[in-house]
Amino acid sequence: MRSVIGGALLFVGVSSLPALADDGKGITKPPGRAASCTPCHGLNGEGQPVRGIPRLAGLNADYFERQLASFKNGTRRNRIMLMIASDLSDDESKALASYYAGMMTPKPQTTPADRAVIAAGAELAANGDPSKDLQGCGQCHGAEGLGAGSDFPRLAGQSALYIEKMLRSWKAGDRKNDPGGVMADVANKLSDDQIKSVAAYYESLPIAAPAPTPEASKP
Repeated sequence: MRSVIGGALLFVGVSSLPALADDGKGITKPPGRAASCTPCHGLNGEGQPVRGIPRLAGLNADYFERQLASFKNGTRRNRIMLMIASDLSDDESKALASYYAGMMTPKPQTTPADRAVIAAGAELAANGDPSKDLQGCGQCHGAEGLGAGSDFPRLAGQSALYIEKMLRSWKAGDRKNDPGGVMADVANKLSDDQIKSVAAYYESLPIAAPAPTPEASKP
């Protein structure tokens, strides 16, 4: 299942989160209705970088759930994900979101991009491009690319090819679930070289702890 996501786990208590994640694990295995997740996204949510299939491990649960909802309502276009998301109940979507959010999966091995390309991406992520009135990616996705809540996903360690595909998808208008059209505006200001460099930069970053869910941060 490509990226992912809709409600929040606002009505789920802290003590029920492990059980919810266990439910998510169960429905990714045959005959569960999300058994089709693992052939593409991996047994541990690691994704397939060389095919541009995204990493799900460690994604914010609210973001993941909101993306599943976007596939259902057509604000994200993907034929396979439309079929998968449409077959899931709200409870199953929540369970999957919790399951993948808690994963601490290492990055698959990839061939590093050229250092100059990564450096150009790091500059763009930190400072943007003032000549295009473009702010740095880190202002929304965090200085280390760890994401911010349900709107701005973790980018650190994500597949470069997937990030490129998504930026081009916003540019083409095939993806329309960004809050306030922020990502469409950003993507349309980026050149092809800038897209490649910022994608290479985020793929190069280390993977830290999974982004916490709102419930996990409560006392």
